[in-house]
Amino acid sequence: MKTGFQGLCDWRCCRRTFLRNSAGALALLSLPALPAPARAQAVQYGFMSPQPAAFYRTLDQGLVQCQLCPRNCEVMPGERGDCGVRENRAGKYYSLVYGNPCAVHLDPVEKKPFFHVQPGSLSFSIATAGCNLHCKFCQNWEISQTRPDKTYNFDLPPEKVVAAARENRCLSIAYTYVEPIIFYEYMRDVARLAKPAGLLNTCHSAGYINTQPLGELTGLLDAACIDLKGFDAKFYRDLVDAELDPVLNTLKTLRRHGVHVEIVNLVIPQFNDQPEMITRMCAWIRDELGPLTPLHFSRFYPLYKMLNHSPTPVSTLERARDLAQKAGLKYIYIGNLPGHAAENTYCHQCGKLIIARQGYRIGEVHMKGSKCAYCGTVIPGIWEKKV
Repeated sequence: MKTGFQGLCDWRCCRRTFLRNSAGALALLSLPALPAPARAQAVQYGFMSPQPAAFYRTLDQGLVQCQLCPRNCEVMPGERGDCGVRENRAGKYYSLVYGNPCAVHLDPVEKKPFFHVQPGSLSFSIATAGCNLHCKFCQNWEISQTRPDKTYNFDLPPEKVVAAARENRCLSIAYTYVEPIIFYEYMRDVARLAKPAGLLNTCHSAGYINTQPLGELTGLLDAACIDLKGFDAKFYRDLVDAELDPVLNTLKTLRRHGVHVEIVNLVIPQFNDQPEMITRMCAWIRDELGPLTPLHFSRFYPLYKMLNHSPTPVSTLERARDLAQKAGLKYIYIGNLPGHAAENTYCHQCGKLIIARQGYRIGEVHMKGSKCAYCGTVIPGIWEKKV
């Protein structure tokens, strides 16, 4: 019988069965590297490991104000912030999700999606319950819109995350699936250990974070895939329950600090697919982040509170890509549509195919290090493998 993490990678269960049995946790593709006696206790319902939270201030009468994200929640004793994972205990603020993720996966890095970060490699992907956004179209709502006392969670402190990532020959760790900002302290401490271990730190985030915590995180992040959900303040308020401006500030801050940035725009028919909105968004990306910034137009499928809406027509995604090209962007992809030619990467200088993809699978690659194999142009991204 196989032992350790890799042996357990053979274990699979269908998503529907797991969700029914685990009160909303994501289907686990693998279990972490734990000694056999401890493995039976590796997943516990409602397991929480409270740790002091960062970025808050005390107020009168035992209240605290969270300063991690733009919500700036004022939280009474015994209550939690909007994200559901940070709690005021007698005037001190605690994170309830430190070291207890409810989702642990070995993912292709293309799933994040990162198309310009170590193509074809594995990323050790983790998430806890909770989120500071409330997107009506969330694809991971089973864990993002619940609390850690309602999911099955791993006892997986930072050192075990790094050990498991290396054991499984992952080149990166991804903080993903929900908004990783809500498990900030956990992400930060894993990232601090991952860097000297030769692992990249990546995240898929909506970018809804205040300036100070973001600034402290930029020194640890190598790459960030940011959801720019729309380019309209009303869209953000109505469908996301948030504001647009903090997300734009996050994108500019990441770029300024040298973090590799890719952007995902989920195109939802009748909500954010207007040509004028897409053109304004692409012009902003070009002017503020640069024309070589990879942009992924992703196909919407009916989920969560938007089950009565239709999937995005392929023609709408292709039109969005045409508008982005006209705006001057060079690396524009279409996602959630396996087999489309716009999954491939083409050199922005000579126009030749340099990375072929179908879904998460990598085909032919025509690159020499970080350069196009045909014309020698440097392609933006992170291409060298460290582990």
